[in-house]
Amino acid sequence: MKELLESIARSLVDNPDDVSVREVEGERSLILELKVAEEDMGKVIGKQGRIAKAIRTVMKAAAMRNNKRVVVEIIQ
Repeated sequence: MKELLESIARSLVDNPDDVSVREVEGERSLILELKVAEEDMGKVIGKQGRIAKAIRTVMKAAAMRNNKRVVVEIIQ
């Protein structure tokens, strides 16, 4: 899951070396914290949050295969 989110984010941003993902295991869910460079935040979020919503949708679909719930948080 972590690798999938990293590869999606790296393909969107100008500074792929600044992309990092941290996993936080919960009881029923997995929280993925995506951190990108400040100047790349707009590229990851998109207009009106469309790209961020699409990333979350893809991650939720991938998590369904493993019977997990995933939450993607974009932090600075």
